[in-house]
Amino acid sequence: MQLIVGRIGKPHGVRGEVSVEVRTDDPEARFAAGSVLVTDPAERGPLTVGRMHWHSGRLLLTFDGVGGREAAERLRGTLLVVDTTDLAELTDPDEFYDHQLVGLRAELPDGQVLGVVSEVIHAPSGDLLAVARSAGGEALVPFLTAMVPEVDLPGGRLVVAPPEGLLEL
Repeated sequence: MQLIVGRIGKPHGVRGEVSVEVRTDDPEARFAAGSVLVTDPAERGPLTVGRMHWHSGRLLLTFDGVGGREAAERLRGTLLVVDTTDLAELTDPDEFYDHQLVGLRAELPDGQVLGVVSEVIHAPSGDLLAVARSAGGEALVPFLTAMVPEVDLPGGRLVVAPPEGLLEL
């Protein structure tokens, strides 16, 4: 299974530098100079990072062999991916990769099924779980221990304990 860690955006400047929409918790390690990144579509890579730096809150990368704005523009929209088998094992029992959470059944503490986690949203104020509700629609649940006290990966579920009124059922 492949996991998206970034998406190449528009070129920055005229020397082949590109902006990257980051989708990883550790961009400094994932996009360090010398890192080799697999791409989707595959024919656009692999890409080797030449230089990485932050500018006005955006990650900018150069890739070996990509010189000039036109070459950088051809990479726009390319997804940067890793194979989930290549991910480091998480040592903190309260940390999860996004792909581990997507697809889990979301239940209320009484066992009532709320829906299925469809996406993990990394918002500036914190992570949110997008839950496709069984009754239709979507609920956004802050991914905090107080709101999600239990994540049972082997059981394929997590428990959502919302404060009264947050989720109208």
